[in-house]
Amino acid sequence: MPKQLRCGRHQLDLSYPRVMGILNVTPDSFSDGGRHNALDEAVRHAETMLAEGAAIIDIGGESTRPGATPVPLQEELDRVLPVVERLVNELDALVSLDTSRGEVMHEAASRGAGMINDVRSLRWPGALEAAAMSGLPVCVMHMLGEPTDMQRAPHYEVPIEEAVATFLEKRIAECEAAGVRRDQLVLDPGFGFGKRVEHNLRLLNRMQPLTEFGLPVLAGMSRKSMIGKVLARPVEERLPGGLALATMAVERGARIVRVHDVGPTVDAVNMTWAVLQEGTDA
Repeated sequence: MPKQLRCGRHQLDLSYPRVMGILNVTPDSFSDGGRHNALDEAVRHAETMLAEGAAIIDIGGESTRPGATPVPLQEELDRVLPVVERLVNELDALVSLDTSRGEVMHEAASRGAGMINDVRSLRWPGALEAAAMSGLPVCVMHMLGEPTDMQRAPHYEVPIEEAVATFLEKRIAECEAAGVRRDQLVLDPGFGFGKRVEHNLRLLNRMQPLTEFGLPVLAGMSRKSMIGKVLARPVEERLPGGLALATMAVERGARIVRVHDVGPTVDAVNMTWAVLQEGTDA
């Protein structure tokens, strides 16, 4: 696995697990919709997450919660580009852009974004070409269907970990064929995207084989419904469950953990890593 990821003008050290802070500039995201869609508030929240230890700020201008529908292109551009510019120019932040549109990838990269994070794995028209042209790292994710229908009775013919691994292996090959360098790819198993609770639990428990691709694995389970369904907790009470999941993901090889609650997760990740490194020379 690459120990360093070149992210535009930033170098991301992945010799140990890093935390990615979520910045949704949308009115309808599942747990924080409308909280940070004003520009100044978005910048302040990003500044707080960086101070708490976030290595990456992941900006999303389109909700991908279950049932969500895509927003018009210009609306997504208007939401995310001013935030990218402010975070890059004022905070020197490593910004990841959570988008599926090639046009948004291109415009964000030209404004200093350092990573692309696509829940649709560059499958929309123009996305693969835009990602390759940018030269930036790309996170590709497994999802069954689209956000509009992904949670309508998801079903797999093979064990979930096999389905995810097969999909990601194929996507890695397609990305490489299109000019995206293999050592610039990050893999996301896609917890909560076209998966029942039992799928999510099994996938996390058997996530370690995904590291055999030799690429960084990103895990995003913060505040998701799998926590709510297992623990019977509303969104605002899911932090303890989320910390447990983040810890287990790091134990199973995740190098990036994508979360809403940065400070507590940084502590949990760093404590987990200290235990895992006990007795090694790392």
